[in-house]
Amino acid sequence: QLQLVESGGGSVQPGGSLRLSCTASGSGFNLDDYAIGWFHQTPGKRREEVSCITNTDTRHAASVRGRFSISRDSAKNTVYLQMDNVKPEDRGVYYCGALWRARACVITSVDYWGQGTEVTVSS
Repeated sequence: QLQLVESGGGSVQPGGSLRLSCTASGSGFNLDDYAIGWFHQTPGKRREEVSCITNTDTRHAASVRGRFSISRDSAKNTVYLQMDNVKPEDRGVYYCGALWRARACVITSVDYWGQGTEVTVSS
């Protein structure tokens, strides 16, 4: 069993930056065995993939490409989402999800979810 805890959410101005963290814990796991995705959800809308990191590559949704980056620190069991040049439409709850030995972060295949961290964008 894997537990995921997101942190780093908060309020940011348009054009600002924020770094989200997803820290994993559990018994006998290796974070490198999982693809980790960040997913974004706003009220009334479906949760959607934002960024994904696997053992071989990283991927970003078109809406955040060039502004967000994803990275993994295996020693800290943590995956980060660096959000730069934040836009109002980036507001919402960000969830991280773990997928066992996956090559992509397909939302319907997520094995473990965190509880989410909220990002608000306001000037």
